[in-house]
Amino acid sequence: MSQHPRYDERIRALAREAEETAESLDPDPPDDARAMDLVREGVGPTVALYCEARTGGTWVRFDDETFGRLETALNRWLDCYAACYGVSLDGSYSVRTAAELLVDTHDAAAVATTLTGVPE
Repeated sequence: MSQHPRYDERIRALAREAEETAESLDPDPPDDARAMDLVREGVGPTVALYCEARTGGTWVRFDDETFGRLETALNRWLDCYAACYGVSLDGSYSVRTAAELLVDTHDAAAVATTLTGVPE
């Protein structure tokens, strides 16, 4: 566990929610509204947590396990997002890249679209 328990628990919760969403997601038929819900519920909060940890009063360095959990959660959310458009991904996107996109665009949906290429 990292030395930042407030982030650890939030990351665990986002990871748990991403797994539960992936297990229950039925993307047939494709559903744009559901995709946007996933951006608001998962992609945005996951990337925002990383931004908060890196830009707050104290620059947080996560241990490998915690950072891996954070990136896995982001990738799971993005896989679910893409599935809502009928696209199957097994992504390995960088949370840092996602954060840079969020800072540039101020739009979590643009982050999801840019990283996954979905929808085209």
